[in-house]
Amino acid sequence: MASVQFGQHAPARRVILHLSDTHLLAGDRLLGGRYDAAAHLRRTLDAAEATGVRPDAVVFTGDLTDLGEPEAYRALRAAVEPWAARLGAPVIWVAGNHDERPALRAGLLDAEATEEPVIGVWNLDGLRLIALDSSVPGWHHGDLDAAQLDWLRRQLAEPAPLGTILALHHPPLPTHIPFFDILELRDQAGLSDAFAGSDVRAILAGHLHYSTSGTFAGVPVSVSAASCYTMDLARTAEEVNGMDAGQSFHLVHVWDDTITHAVVPVVDAESAGYFTPEWVARMGALTPEERLEAFSRKR
Repeated sequence: MASVQFGQHAPARRVILHLSDTHLLAGDRLLGGRYDAAAHLRRTLDAAEATGVRPDAVVFTGDLTDLGEPEAYRALRAAVEPWAARLGAPVIWVAGNHDERPALRAGLLDAEATEEPVIGVWNLDGLRLIALDSSVPGWHHGDLDAAQLDWLRRQLAEPAPLGTILALHHPPLPTHIPFFDILELRDQAGLSDAFAGSDVRAILAGHLHYSTSGTFAGVPVSVSAASCYTMDLARTAEEVNGMDAGQSFHLVHVWDDTITHAVVPVVDAESAGYFTPEWVARMGALTPEERLEAFSRKR
């Protein structure tokens, strides 16, 4: 995270890495016979670490494995935990429709292998993050039952100093792709009622395998694309299918008055070398007026 301030906004108060839909398979098998989900996860973790960001938390918004295999959860944990330790960040696991709650709870949380929802609350030095479980055992659509919504209301009864971010797998957003409508989050009205009047500032989600954003009940929703494969949206809606390209993750920056969600592509592309730490240091040594003269004035 940049520590300099050249504009009117100070550095962000908190930073979150938001990743989604790793879809690991046991034995590093190819997903659908074509996508190397394990290799793509490694590339995504490397790319996130290369940003130099030391996040306050790392959130994986579901579909952690493809079939809920215990071995796949063990492989995911072995890949992510040492990486997160280097970043000094807690990992927040969110359940998705491809996950199996008992294996997830046992393999990632060292918890009892039950069908209880995978939910939790984290205090990130004043920023509250709440993980919800929109998975429905035996189904691929999403839902939140009355007990979970009542639990959410209790968590939100008192505001947090920097507000609250919700994380769940199924986004409470419309999509233009027909098959996702079948697998949508049901009872969205119940969710909006549960956090009405609260300090919820943003919602993080996955499920769609492409990056998108919108608002739900007045709250911004940000969907991170998958690390395994993404949707080829350059087709008619009825012909949208997966492709082995476009993988990305999100950098979530939290300020007192706004939250931004930057899409970071995971690509092998050469970039220019004009901007460097040395360039930033030179700009930092100038007055605001000198910086404008050096960099803003058209030549």
